Amino acid sequence: MPALTPEQILLQQYRSVRARTEKLCAPLATEDHVPQPMAEVSPPKWHLGHSAWFFEHFVLMPHHDGFEPFDAGYGYVFNSYYEAIGERVARPERGHLSRPSVAEVLAYRAHVDTGIGKLLEQPPSPDVQVLIELGLHHEQQHQELLVTDIKAILGLNPLRPAYGDAKPGALDLSAEHDGTCPPLDDWLDISGGTVEVGHGGRGFAYDNESPRHAVIVPAHQLRHALVTNAEYEAFVADGGYDKPSLWLSEGWDWVRAHGVRSPMYWQRDGSGRWQHYTLMGVQALEKTAPVTHVSYYEADAFCRWAGWRLPTEFEWEAGAAKLGWGRRWEWTQSAYLPYPGYRPGVGALGEYNGKFMVNQQVLRGSSFATAPGHARLSYRNFFHTPLRWQYTGIRPARDADKQA
Repeated sequence: MPALTPEQILLQQYRSVRARTEKLCAPLATEDHVPQPMAEVSPPKWHLGHSAWFFEHFVLMPHHDGFEPFDAGYGYVFNSYYEAIGERVARPERGHLSRPSVAEVLAYRAHVDTGIGKLLEQPPSPDVQVLIELGLHHEQQHQELLVTDIKAILGLNPLRPAYGDAKPGALDLSAEHDGTCPPLDDWLDISGGTVEVGHGGRGFAYDNESPRHAVIVPAHQLRHALVTNAEYEAFVADGGYDKPSLWLSEGWDWVRAHGVRSPMYWQRDGSGRWQHYTLMGVQALEKTAPVTHVSYYEADAFCRWAGWRLPTEFEWEAGAAKLGWGRRWEWTQSAYLPYPGYRPGVGALGEYNGKFMVNQQVLRGSSFATAPGHARLSYRNFFHTPLRWQYTGIRPARDADKQA
């Protein structure tokens, strides 16, 4: 067989990513595609439409002569935060929309897919190749958001229905509460000094991962194991949520204002034992699985209680290649800020990352919900400190001179 052309390879990649998005939604009822139980969550129907709109607006409309938009009104519905493009439905109001229907959104995706297929009948320009690659990574981001948003939609429903079982599908649901765990007393020693961090120029990366630059990190240790459910349960049992000395001031205000007493999705059974909601339904806590769905405030308070601390993002990157990471997004104590020399892109796509560099914390790693092949050492995720609907966990760090 003749070798595939670059445009055929790109089209294969495109179709694979797009198919996975719809496969993630396949277990849902039509009604599951619409709710928005909290402002941070977007309905699955909106994710399906927004990821199609991204390709339509940024790739097809400017680069495919003769392409006709599916519906002129969809830009208002499916634009996320691009001020340069225009007005849009406010994020907290996405769940108010009964229309377009799920069937119409799927037809919209098929229309866009046809357009990309026709565009790639000929070798694309370098600009188009870059835009399609960005669009695919953008859609993979939304695949992870789909998983966590679906969990919120189902897990905050009083019936707590399961999304699925452990049978093979778009992701391995059993990995969500896998109890495989390194020894808790195994720590990685990292020598202090100057290290290079950031994207090294090979393969895809977002603009917030560059430029690569040198930083000085102190000698420190990172634990091989993430904090487990059993360890966090001990923090709860010791009154961790009742001790203001453990909490940042904003965190303590948050605990009191919202009555927080445990990680998100934890609940007690009739005998007082802890359970938690998973995509496979309500399960007993797997003691040695990583604790999940904790805010930055909780991660910081736990580490104070345990006599540890959170790593900086640069300490994490200096040691992560020797750690087993990828089970949970790991909070760092680093504020989300630009690297020295950072410049956002021009136009609307310049809004992708740079304008969010304020009042957020960096998370490193990935989770079981992250799309295959999407994670890398230089990846910088970021969230506001109270948020915990994502698969967030805790990597303990400690100074080299404070070994237990």
